[in-house]
Amino acid sequence: MGIILKEMLGDTGILGTWLFTSGIVFLRYAIIAGVAYFIFYYLLKDKLPHKRIQEKYPKMTKVWAEVKHSSHSAIIFGFLGMIIFLMKEQGWTALYTDFSEYGLLYAAFSFIFILFFHDAYFYWMHYGMHKIKPLMKFHAIHHKSHNPTPWAAMAFHPIEALLEYAFIPFLVLLVPFHPLVLMMFAIFSFVFNVIGHLGFEVFPKGFVTNPLTAWINTATHHNMHHKNGNGNFGLYFNIWDRIMETNHDGYIEKFNEIATRSKPELDIKGKVVVG
Repeated sequence: MGIILKEMLGDTGILGTWLFTSGIVFLRYAIIAGVAYFIFYYLLKDKLPHKRIQEKYPKMTKVWAEVKHSSHSAIIFGFLGMIIFLMKEQGWTALYTDFSEYGLLYAAFSFIFILFFHDAYFYWMHYGMHKIKPLMKFHAIHHKSHNPTPWAAMAFHPIEALLEYAFIPFLVLLVPFHPLVLMMFAIFSFVFNVIGHLGFEVFPKGFVTNPLTAWINTATHHNMHHKNGNGNFGLYFNIWDRIMETNHDGYIEKFNEIATRSKPELDIKGKVVVG
């Protein structure tokens, strides 16, 4: 991946590398968030009112604000990506490009490791954003989306955007990762983040009570955080919220209420039948 990226960038220099990486980040954001928004807010909107977490839809001014702040975050994430690329070029990282060097089993382990590491990092970073006064003003940008859409997945103040993934340049100094593993992590992390800001619950009935899936966070979990403020600080897993007892008291009940709603009756045009 490093060789491919180097060929694509040529001799564009640091600024060119930064702009290119930021563009890739924003393109990923536009495609994934855009597809999710189109499907749930246009294509299937009339068929899924029973899956809405908050009944009302946000105003378009709020949606455009989410896109604006996310574009700023793309620049910050691009900066972090550029730093990692330059560190790799200087030979400062533990990154490797040949899977045979550590084996596929290690590659799979490294992916799982970074997920759990990020989940712990995010919980305490996010918790601090709510409890440490100097940081609260930065996190307030993200919480302007009381009723978030997929476009809110990267709607951060630049300082918060920097903190979101600031751990990676330090982690790659010590832990061997294949660039494809980091790429898969970046895509998985963003897709999961989009689900958390979807505004619709996509997980089935019993998901939060089944021992096999109860430790995975849902769209309802993060939506309640946006609506109510405190509580539900976790990202992928419902581990740290349980340990620290920071789950919202009504989380499971709210999820079950949404998951057990009946599908609306539709007419031949696919519109909800009222009355």
